[in-house]
Amino acid sequence: MIGAIAMHAIRESLRRRVFVVVLVLSIAFLLFYAWGVSEVFEDVDAFAEGEERPFGVDSETIVGGTLLGIAMFVTLFLGAVLSTFLTLGAVRGDAERGLLQAVVVRPLGRSQYIAGRLLAAGAVSGGYVIALFLACVVVTGLVGWWPDRVLGPALALGAGAFILAALGMLGSVLFSTTANGIAIFMLFGAGITGGLLGQIGEGLESETLKDAGSVVSWALPFEELYQHGLALITADAEGTTETIVNLGPFGGAQEAGFGLWLFAALYLVATVALAARLFARRDL
Repeated sequence: MIGAIAMHAIRESLRRRVFVVVLVLSIAFLLFYAWGVSEVFEDVDAFAEGEERPFGVDSETIVGGTLLGIAMFVTLFLGAVLSTFLTLGAVRGDAERGLLQAVVVRPLGRSQYIAGRLLAAGAVSGGYVIALFLACVVVTGLVGWWPDRVLGPALALGAGAFILAALGMLGSVLFSTTANGIAIFMLFGAGITGGLLGQIGEGLESETLKDAGSVVSWALPFEELYQHGLALITADAEGTTETIVNLGPFGGAQEAGFGLWLFAALYLVATVALAARLFARRDL
């Protein structure tokens, strides 16, 4: 039954041409990214000609890590867009249109409905960001630089997108369609702001800013997963190169280890459980 609900949600998204919008945005981004990467690496090659490591740093790692880090940010953002589209009116919107009464009363329970819709949104958005990230890795590698790790950052982005989908499901129980969309993008912005606060705190050696950034990143773990992925793509960098690349675009790179994955899993379960509990208490 849960699988049937998931397939129905995907077919509904196809009918509304949600995937067409995301596909067009993705193709445009990849074309622009490929052009930008090739132009930047041409400048780097010209600058570093005759010197393997000018100024004691690996310029290719810095440029490649920064560009791929920006691509990771855009990929997660597009994943947030897709997650939002797929969960926008999953509960409140369907209830207002009178579509839920016949579904959740007999064939399905409310928890199964939540699980099915989340399975569709999470699997599609998570798979999408992994595929787009891998495409960016190939583009970057063919032009001039391969990241130190690929699987870890890809899974981190996929998990981040799944968590965004879960937050979207929770929002669809609480808010109207428009309000839910606004809430998800505000949460995404809050997460990125938390990463920037932490980065600024590192630069200013401010414990207050670092603590604030850390709290926001763990409260919205898709941001902590993004930072973890950033750290992994340049995991083998050393010295000055490591210091520079760890600043990262839109939030500092920070490897978190197994504890992050455990926390993300618990966070996901808690979010889904809360959504199911609130949905069970709502009148249709």
